[in-house]
Amino acid sequence: MTSNTPRRVVPQPDELTQPFWDAAAENKLVVQRCQDCQFWSHPPRIMCNKCHSLNQKYEQVSGKGRLYSWAVMHMQSITGFEDRVPYTTLLVELEEQPKLLLLSYMDGSDEGLKVGQPCEVYFEKVEDFTLPQFRVLK
Repeated sequence: MTSNTPRRVVPQPDELTQPFWDAAAENKLVVQRCQDCQFWSHPPRIMCNKCHSLNQKYEQVSGKGRLYSWAVMHMQSITGFEDRVPYTTLLVELEEQPKLLLLSYMDGSDEGLKVGQPCEVYFEKVEDFTLPQFRVLK
């Protein structure tokens, strides 16, 4: 028997991103950090964007931040989200560094959202993955 329920797209970890997903499976949020200049980078990169060092390591972050921006999706064009429209994608700036941005989503529209609102991480289980997501605090 087949299901008509849309399947969520799940990440395809590789050597560079596997530590991020391993930490998420333990309900920990980690971000890559340059061990030479201490600059945080997300999404993960082989080389530091600031000093070009190859000395990158994942470190745990607080999971706290502020709402940087958002967009409300009304079209059923993203695989696995067809039955969730409208939903809102969130761009959250972590407190560890200006412009250290992570993407998240929330069900529903953007009613009541304001740039700068505090956010915190939570972890959502989707199939065999644990996804870091953010909730906006009122």
